Amino acid sequence: MPVRVRTAHQHTAMFVVDADAAQQMIDYSGLQVCRFGRGGRRALVVLMLMRYEDTDLGQYYEYGTNVMVNPPGSNASGFKALQSAGAFVHHLPVDQSFTLEAGRTIWGYPKVMADFTVRAGRRFGFDVSIGGQHVLSMEFAPGLPVPPLSGRRQVHSTYSHLDGVTRETAGEMVLSGVRYRPGGVQLRLGEHPYAAELSALGLPKRALVSSSAANVDMTFADSKIVGNR
Repeated sequence: MPVRVRTAHQHTAMFVVDADAAQQMIDYSGLQVCRFGRGGRRALVVLMLMRYEDTDLGQYYEYGTNVMVNPPGSNASGFKALQSAGAFVHHLPVDQSFTLEAGRTIWGYPKVMADFTVRAGRRFGFDVSIGGQHVLSMEFAPGLPVPPLSGRRQVHSTYSHLDGVTRETAGEMVLSGVRYRPGGVQLRLGEHPYAAELSALGLPKRALVSSSAANVDMTFADSKIVGNR
């Protein structure tokens, strides 16, 4: 430790969803969604595809459903609270067995095996299926470059819950070749139970913003237990 990612490509889409629905989805974790908006009725969900190229865990695709949550014990709310929020990893399909075992054992990430179809080109798209059932498809329009964000080191926490244990993992990342676009993504849900959970949040609808990074350089520390249920 730490585990190093030297080369990876990232596509993300951020959605504003109903906070109560998001809380119900992740209530099993013991964590609280970071609420904002009038009456604390809104929360943020980030859908992400990563293509890991050069890492300590090999090459693989990974899809994530991430809900922005408060640090354990915090009931902060409002836009300022989002600055200290972490990402709770609710779904995390991957396509390689080694990273699946490492992710579940070291960090408690809910990794499951999946199949990925990726469409590169001017518009980037991908499909995720688990056990022959379609989970979702996403298609991204090109974004606009945002030079000030490139090269800035970001420190963040991710949270996971597996086998009754909630963990926090600290990480650092440096993004380069960053592009952003308001909206900019088409989301289509399938018939898998994961898709039904996303539908319960009110998806698909227009994303708040979508983004991509030509490269993500990051490190993951060991996890620490922050709760048991």
